[in-house]
Amino acid sequence: MFERALSRFSSLAMAITMLAMTSQSLLAQSGPAATEFMLDNGMQVVVVSDHRAPVVTHMVWYRVGAADEPPGVSGIAHFLEHLMFKSTEKIGTGEFSKIISRLGGQDNAFTGNDVTAYFQRISKDRLKTVMEMEADRMVNLRLEEKEVLTERQVILEERRSRIENSPSAILDEQMNAALYMSHPYGIPVIGWEHEMAKLSPADAMAFYKRFYAPNNAILVVTGDVTADEVKALAEQTYGKIPSNKQVTWLPRAQEPPHRAARRVELRDARAGKTSVHRLYLAPSYRTASEGEAEALDLLLKITAQGATSRLYKKLVMENKVASNAGGWYSGAARDSGKISLYAVASDGVDIGKVEQGIDSVLDEIRAGGVTEAELERAKKSYLAEYIYESDNQASLARRYGWSLTVGRTLKDVEQWPARIAKVTLDDVKTVAAKYLDIRHSVTGTLIPIAPEPAPKAEGSPQRTPSRG
Repeated sequence: MFERALSRFSSLAMAITMLAMTSQSLLAQSGPAATEFMLDNGMQVVVVSDHRAPVVTHMVWYRVGAADEPPGVSGIAHFLEHLMFKSTEKIGTGEFSKIISRLGGQDNAFTGNDVTAYFQRISKDRLKTVMEMEADRMVNLRLEEKEVLTERQVILEERRSRIENSPSAILDEQMNAALYMSHPYGIPVIGWEHEMAKLSPADAMAFYKRFYAPNNAILVVTGDVTADEVKALAEQTYGKIPSNKQVTWLPRAQEPPHRAARRVELRDARAGKTSVHRLYLAPSYRTASEGEAEALDLLLKITAQGATSRLYKKLVMENKVASNAGGWYSGAARDSGKISLYAVASDGVDIGKVEQGIDSVLDEIRAGGVTEAELERAKKSYLAEYIYESDNQASLARRYGWSLTVGRTLKDVEQWPARIAKVTLDDVKTVAAKYLDIRHSVTGTLIPIAPEPAPKAEGSPQRTPSRG
């Protein structure tokens, strides 16, 4: 406990010291460097060493996600992620996570539009066992119809709890569908319910055989290991799997020009407060012109993140038309990114005033840009976050894995702080004018309404209200 506290204190002290330096001095020390190599079967491997504790984080990333699903089987990428925890010829049904737990480790997985990842945090001496298990289920997954149908009910229930029971999640889903007129990013990662209900063992196995192979995977190991140690273990485990020349991707539909703003309104008795939301189509880090994505990150930090942001100060603190407001830029995608903004109306405030408040802030930034003080504060905040994340194995594994899986490089990842430092006031103003274009947006409103009265039971007597 003391060693962990001391390590955290040292990291904090280092970050504070670094932030007092010039940007160039800071950038030279902003995080550990990774080692990269390729197995003969095409599997990419990345190792980031951190020898402070005898623990490692092991992640396998597949270059496939919900945006790669064939038409009509939305949710199959996420469904297969669940099914990967079932059984192989060597591992019994439901035993994978139990074995990891008995080894003293933790494991989980997640699916995105472009990626599917499986990870374990384990002691160094158990790494080979984990790699053997992950390599086994990469090619030897066994699906029994009863297990598949049972798990299908699990993902349907997950959708009901995460989406159907949340008005804000429903609105977000509908806004995404409106934002992407052609691209599959408009389809929810979890899937549309009517298509999820029909997913079959054959659908899952076809997707598995098409995309799960070493030449479509990236292994990232962070922690108390060296590149040589990981290479030896990877060759003994993953290296035995032949590459799959049948790995293929359907070409993704591309977005047509966006020429008109779109609106979505959701009225729901379960909504807590009235709120307004806005999405803008924007490039991702992979597709943006040089410096644009970094400028967008800083623009949204200044505009919408935290109590010092333009949006929060204007709508919440000064005009008091909103009780909360914020936003972010999402750029970690293969094809395109988006800008997200929101504001929750104060009690009794018309939603139109809240939307006008958002537009007013954006108009000011498009016309006049941001200040030098705002830009420097945003840069320091992001660089501090980068340093803190570099102190965490799991964050490092995710940082490298996600970026490489969507088509970026080690150089892209490790030079990010330097590119952030180079962003100028003109860069921020340029991307604001270019991408905060209402024609490329979807505005959504979430409006609470009175619940419908419960239906009366047939034959029940009409009650007369008592009088005082």
